[in-house]
Amino acid sequence: MDKRKVITAYRRGFITMQECAQILGVDSLHIMGLVSDPELQDGARVLQQQTGR
Repeated sequence: MDKRKVITAYRRGFITMQECAQILGVDSLHIMGLVSDPELQDGARVLQQQTGR
């Protein structure tokens, strides 16, 4: 599954941080770095624009 989609789902409140970490296969400390990664934030915006959401 695309990391950007999982992180976007977490940011929107569809899944918990623990669920997000489990889907991505990382520990809870690592997920904090991924969630705050500006590259993934921009990627999520691009993905939203491409899908029209």
